[in-house]
Amino acid sequence: MSLPLAPVDRGLRWLLLAVCALVMAFLLLPVLAVIPLSFNDGSFLTYPMVGFSLRWYEDFMNSPRWLPALRNSLAIGSVATVIATVLGTAAALGLDRMGGLSRQIMSALFLMPVVVPVVVIGSSLYALFASIGLTGTYLGLVVAHALLGVPFVVITVSATLTGFDRGLLRAALSLGATPWQAFRRVTLPLILPGVVSGAIFAFATSFDEIVVTLFLAGPQQRTLPLQMFDGVREQISPTITAAATLLFLVSITVVGMVELLRRRSERLNGGGR
Repeated sequence: MSLPLAPVDRGLRWLLLAVCALVMAFLLLPVLAVIPLSFNDGSFLTYPMVGFSLRWYEDFMNSPRWLPALRNSLAIGSVATVIATVLGTAAALGLDRMGGLSRQIMSALFLMPVVVPVVVIGSSLYALFASIGLTGTYLGLVVAHALLGVPFVVITVSATLTGFDRGLLRAALSLGATPWQAFRRVTLPLILPGVVSGAIFAFATSFDEIVVTLFLAGPQQRTLPLQMFDGVREQISPTITAAATLLFLVSITVVGMVELLRRRSERLNGGGR
């Protein structure tokens, strides 16, 4: 039975909720203001709106520039996500077996793409890829995006491994399972929420990336964020608001999926106890 809150505690609680609401409004209102403009019938990004129309979504779907950019983002993001997920999961499993100073050093190295400014990574990759002919190619862009996504997979899988019962793995090996069978039937199902969460973050990172893409992409590798950047720089068209709304929906979907996986992981851990 919970005790009733004192008036002071209740007041602090409401004050905290009010501050949180203000912070959320400060973060979300500029983003949400773009969504109605994507349905505006006028040709300018201004309020009040002239009328309701889907003309900018039609322009997005029929444009020879916007739709190929979206396809590039989806294709590059998907392949980069697969590579980042495989490498990041393997790295997290390797770090889990290490200890002491070596583990700390290796963990710091894997997190470098998150810590180092993206413009430094982009210029460094450009210098490297230009010497081996990977600039202006899909392969170079996929490798670069996978590099940016690996740290997120390492972080999420490593967090999942902290609650992993290694006795289950030893039991499987003692019953005659090979290391691959033990991983596939014991380890992978238990760490799967972390693997999928890392893959989602890796895809979101690739889908939103623009700085590294500016350094490495050629005319055929234009992604959606790069097309939006060029659209703002060259000609401010309301089609940009339709593209921004689609990106916002992708972000909301990513957050929702991560939250569902978090709750599923909590239920599995609770059931295990």
